[in-house]
Amino acid sequence: MALILTFLGKGGSDRTKIAIAAAKLLASQGKRVLLAGQAEPAIEILLGVTVNPEPQEIAPNLQVVQFQTTVLLERNWEEVKKLEAQYLRTPILKEIYGQELAVLPGMDTALALNAIREYDESGKYDAIIYDATGDSSTLRMLGMPESISWYVRRFRQLFVNSDLGKTITESPLIQPLISTFFNVNWTADNFSQPTNQVNNLLDKGKAALADPKRIAAFLVTSNDPVEVATARYLWGSAQQVGLIVGGVLLVSSDTSVNLTEEFAPLPVSVVPDAKGGEWESLIDALPNFVAQAVQAPKPIEIDVNTRQVRLFLPGFDKKQVKLTSIGPEVTVEAGDQRRNIFLPPALSGKPVTGAKFQNQYLIISF
Repeated sequence: MALILTFLGKGGSDRTKIAIAAAKLLASQGKRVLLAGQAEPAIEILLGVTVNPEPQEIAPNLQVVQFQTTVLLERNWEEVKKLEAQYLRTPILKEIYGQELAVLPGMDTALALNAIREYDESGKYDAIIYDATGDSSTLRMLGMPESISWYVRRFRQLFVNSDLGKTITESPLIQPLISTFFNVNWTADNFSQPTNQVNNLLDKGKAALADPKRIAAFLVTSNDPVEVATARYLWGSAQQVGLIVGGVLLVSSDTSVNLTEEFAPLPVSVVPDAKGGEWESLIDALPNFVAQAVQAPKPIEIDVNTRQVRLFLPGFDKKQVKLTSIGPEVTVEAGDQRRNIFLPPALSGKPVTGAKFQNQYLIISF
């Protein structure tokens, strides 16, 4: 499995330069690297090459690919039609072609995440550097496995517990009728298999996100107050999706600039602004990404013995956080992100007895 790195922050060209430098650095260390970006010109201009929707080698150990949403949509649509044909005797989607489909909001990020997953599982790469938008949409993309997992778990259980669900799953009369009228290949395996496949993919995604040796992000900023505030906001928001932020890359020609206090306890590495393809100075200034990510604070810690959940929420205070406890879950809202925490059996259903901020942690007691 590959190490997946992405970069968060306001400065678009700075993020892209650092992504390219990171890819070059890891490739020079003998790692098989894929540099992936959206269908925008920045990577092409900075690298001086044409980037295609299929990986192409541009240097030893280094390949680059462009995520073109229309191309990814066509590929995935064919997979959807194959899946439909497995479960319906008369598929209805076979006459709709991927080239006809319009791109809906949110499709680009979902398709990009699936593409990263496929490249990761291919076994061809040791590292995937993703030059994303570096904002809240990137965070939502990486948080999709946990978010979708909640929807699957919650709505599936609601359906199973409903009168309709019980009638369909338990009645020996309803099942044959559904099979006949809706042309469904009804078997228990047919209907459990897709859900199991989805849950398996989501579990893998959540496990990868929780492992800093697998997925990590780094903040990119200048010493501009707006960029610093944006980076701090994205740092706190990243914790809400379970993404570990390993450190800060401060783009500055002035090595005396110090942002340690703003981003403590993260290490801050000062990197130069590479101009005209002068990559060496930027590459030399990059940190050891994995080592820093492993040492970074974890987004969440659950201690059953002390009956506490600790959430690392830098950049927020108690007034900016909304806490809701319903059944086996606790929902935490901070900024523009919401996280549903599925509690272990020892804490499930127990009322929240207190919540406080301490050293950038929200500590919830039960």
